[in-house]
Amino acid sequence: MTDDARASPSSAEPGGADEVADARAIEQDLHAASGPRTEQPVDRQLEAILMIADEPQSLVSLGAAVGAPVPVVRQAIERLVADFDGVDGTVRRGFELREVGGGWRFYVRRDLDDVVEQFVEAERPARLSQAALETLAVVAYKQPITRSQIAAIRAVNVDGVVRTLVARGLIEESFTDAETGAINYVTSDLLLQQLGINSLDELPLISPLLEDGVGGFGHNEGIPDGRV
Repeated sequence: MTDDARASPSSAEPGGADEVADARAIEQDLHAASGPRTEQPVDRQLEAILMIADEPQSLVSLGAAVGAPVPVVRQAIERLVADFDGVDGTVRRGFELREVGGGWRFYVRRDLDDVVEQFVEAERPARLSQAALETLAVVAYKQPITRSQIAAIRAVNVDGVVRTLVARGLIEESFTDAETGAINYVTSDLLLQQLGINSLDELPLISPLLEDGVGGFGHNEGIPDGRV
């Protein structure tokens, strides 16, 4: 065997030129497969994801979904909001992109609520009873609060109503009192979504609705921002 033959291994031998080329081709294929699956603009990708999302999506989760950094996603969201709102001559849509509960989601515009309500009236799930609405209001303004405290405010047994609200996902257990063993309840993120607000600070003041400003809710103690 000549020195030249020893210096240039055959392509058929392990580590030969053909094997190296094949390995590189496989590596390129794998890299391509792990890359972006679409060449669509970020705006369109976000629009598609938000269209099927059943709960608000944070900028971080949206960025992970489209493979883009948060600043890019934030700018894209701002463009979508402006587009749907009819800024710069675009058509104002019947829906809007709104930040609620720490994330972004499509919502029907408030001035079209009546139209949508009429459309879905026949399929609307059972509404909350008056007792459930009153109990939910007590929890919202006095949380964290126990069943016995709710019952003291409403002057009725609230066990069944509390179970209903928990089952609906509108309130949830927060912690158990170490001394009494009583469960304390708070409102859930779902309630914020249903109300279309970001935090409890956006709840309306109830003092204008009460004759003496505090009737039915006791003192201001435990009420966020003294909202009575």
